[in-house]
Amino acid sequence: MEANTGHPRRWTILGVLVFSLLAVVLDNTILNVAMRTIADPVHGLGATQSQLEWAINSYTLVFAGLLFTFGVIGDRTGRKRMLFIGMALFGLSSLASAYSQDPTQLILARAAMGIGGAAIMPATLAIISNVFPPAERGKAIGFWAGGVGLAVAIGPITGGLLIERFWWGSVFLINVPIVVISMILIGTIVPESRDPKPSRLDPFGVLLSIVGLVAVVYGIIRGGELATVTDPEVYVPALVGLAVLAVFVWWERRIDHPVFDVRNFANARFSTAIGMMGIVFFAMMGGMFFLTFYLQIVLGFSPVQAGALMIPFAAAQLIFAPLSQRMNERFGAKLASTVSMLLITMALASYAFLDQNTPVFLIEIVFFVQGAAMANIMPPATTAIMESLPREKAGVGSAMSNTVRQIAGALGVAVLGSVLSSSYRGEIAPALSGLPADTQHAAGESIMATVGAAQALGERGQALIKPAFAAFLDGMHVTALISAVIALLGVAVVARWMPGKPRALQQSEVKEPAVV
Repeated sequence: MEANTGHPRRWTILGVLVFSLLAVVLDNTILNVAMRTIADPVHGLGATQSQLEWAINSYTLVFAGLLFTFGVIGDRTGRKRMLFIGMALFGLSSLASAYSQDPTQLILARAAMGIGGAAIMPATLAIISNVFPPAERGKAIGFWAGGVGLAVAIGPITGGLLIERFWWGSVFLINVPIVVISMILIGTIVPESRDPKPSRLDPFGVLLSIVGLVAVVYGIIRGGELATVTDPEVYVPALVGLAVLAVFVWWERRIDHPVFDVRNFANARFSTAIGMMGIVFFAMMGGMFFLTFYLQIVLGFSPVQAGALMIPFAAAQLIFAPLSQRMNERFGAKLASTVSMLLITMALASYAFLDQNTPVFLIEIVFFVQGAAMANIMPPATTAIMESLPREKAGVGSAMSNTVRQIAGALGVAVLGSVLSSSYRGEIAPALSGLPADTQHAAGESIMATVGAAQALGERGQALIKPAFAAFLDGMHVTALISAVIALLGVAVVARWMPGKPRALQQSEVKEPAVV
């Protein structure tokens, strides 16, 4: 392959990589739609809100903890090989998830899916960086992000249709044919590439990162369950996790083959892109968590209808992500990213005004605006991260990008989910005071639990529905405002540290070697 002109079949290879990502992205968006059904004790597994959060977080924590390792292994042994192995693992663990008999089995199977996802995601971006020349790399990553947007659009609709016609496990079983087709295409079309000077692995650093992240998020989720931060079960694991992460940073600065090279943060473009990506996904994933319950329970939409309502969000990404590079070249990354972050902040703040009577078309407009804004943030941020590292370290660069995104998303679900849970438990408690003590505790854990208890009580339980909706909306409004404040912090980060018009310099840099 010619280094300056790219692989002759690079656009076909991009199509295969985007298709391979369908299973990973599809699975996460499908799971959001399926959460209500999985929580149902009759038609699902009877999962509690904490178990639902862990069904998401078990995947994301394993995924994030292994990304660096698999990124380094892929650079060392071959990215195509790592992608192929990851797809096989993802398909097998999808089967295990589909046939889980209880929430614990589902959480463990989802963690196994995280292993496969950790092998898949860094390899796709690393291969893109290697088969595309610098002048086309940003455009290719834009199309890659647009493909992710398409999967986001397909996921909720597919999940809703499957849940209405089959059992809940079908939302995981759908991954299997995608995986099989992807493995055939990868084996026949995608070229192999690797780092000619591979670095050694850092198993101790990986272990520290996994232990630290799991401990911190466990403490946060436990705080949501207990509705307090003063219980030792909450603050002890959280503090231990933070201490382990501090040791992780110290260790990575000390060794000569770090799994996470903290010196990269000295690059303003790299560190700002990382920070912006983390803030966006923290706020967005936490928001998507409560929107699922708002659409399906408060507004009463079916899973298919709730999935259809998310189409404007995904369609906006599909439309605008491939155009994001052009926007950054014309207006500069600082201006384009700052405006996009402001739009995301406004979209998140608008959720604080949603209620039972909000017109659907207004919700659709907000979803479209938020999707368009994200489309003008994620591809340029990903490109900035990838271009800040040498091409032979593309797997590590991709791992950094995706780790921050996944960790931030997991923490967003944990933190904002805990805020919502704590607020709901406090608000609904008076309405449950007439019930037996055991029933009060179970029914007060989430709006799903309250609605389930109300249905079990028959006509006597209908009096719980109105206060349950009011308590959930109050909690959702508080959570939405917190997520908006976090996004506003992202505006300040971008406006202060994102370099102005980096694309002009970048074009001059990439054109020069092309003519040599």
